[in-house]
Amino acid sequence: MFTYAVRVLLALSYLSASGFAHASDLAKEKRWADQIVDSLIDGEAVWLKADRQPFLAIYTEATEGESLGGVIILHGIGIHPDWPQVIHPLRVQLPEHGWSTLSLQMPILPNEARIEDYAPLFDEVAPRIEAGIKFLKEQGIDKVAIAGHSLGATMASYYLAENDHPIKSFVAIGMAAGSKDPRMDNAASFQNISISMLDLYGSRDQDDVIRASSARASAAQKAGFKAYKQIQVDGADHFFDGKEDVLVDTVRDWFAEGG
Repeated sequence: MFTYAVRVLLALSYLSASGFAHASDLAKEKRWADQIVDSLIDGEAVWLKADRQPFLAIYTEATEGESLGGVIILHGIGIHPDWPQVIHPLRVQLPEHGWSTLSLQMPILPNEARIEDYAPLFDEVAPRIEAGIKFLKEQGIDKVAIAGHSLGATMASYYLAENDHPIKSFVAIGMAAGSKDPRMDNAASFQNISISMLDLYGSRDQDDVIRASSARASAAQKAGFKAYKQIQVDGADHFFDGKEDVLVDTVRDWFAEGG
């Protein structure tokens, strides 16, 4: 049996040496992984596979009361699954309220990449989310929700629209309008999503998020979402700096209400 440290080193070696053609910047993924694994305090680093390619996820088991389910968390553009803003507060605090979390490393590009450059990476989204769902099921978790921030919200929207899935609820945080590319067009994706959705953003959010708020609500209504709620958090910016407790409490309450 390999020790945990040996398994991590093998996975990192495979990550850097693999010859599989992926759009994601695997070298950058490895740098993030090195940083996270060395400093992780809350939760457990786990290695999942998508199309035979290992990628990092962080599993944090529910710590209080009866387990209510699991939440897959998707970060925004170019960052990682333990990012201190939005992602870390959700992944470590939701378990205190009965929800295990699995924060996934999503496909990323170099820092200079534009949002439009991410469209081809959406082909890699479904395999990663499905690997996350499989992992949670293996932990005995049947009720699975998904929460995405910024580009992660758009990736979640695209996945939910294009795939059969067991996801029960969707929280989109700081979701913009998307782009002209159909894979990143949130309004178009809404036409094929029927699960409950919380659309959460701040009054000081990015301009494109605020401008698109009415269009998102209209698209959800036309799509016939069985449960859709839009909440603007007063004073919150795109990363909910200083509003982390409001962020977590709002998401927790949505799940508690059956969202």
